[in-house]
Amino acid sequence: MPLTEDEERDISLELERLRQEHRDLDTAIDALAALVVADRLQLQRLKKRKLALRDRISYLEDMRTPDIIA
Repeated sequence: MPLTEDEERDISLELERLRQEHRDLDTAIDALAALVVADRLQLQRLKKRKLALRDRISYLEDMRTPDIIA
């Protein structure tokens, strides 16, 4: 079932927000990893959050792509 314009807009807005958060996590992870005494637990949490964001982004991108049955 195709998405309505409102649904498409909402997904686009959420995708942009998630992509920005993903980029921000990249920066935070790099900064934390560069510390001499890096907090390994915090680093693991940031990486786990980044992976969860990537999964959500993929899910939303899949929602925008119609299924094609060959």
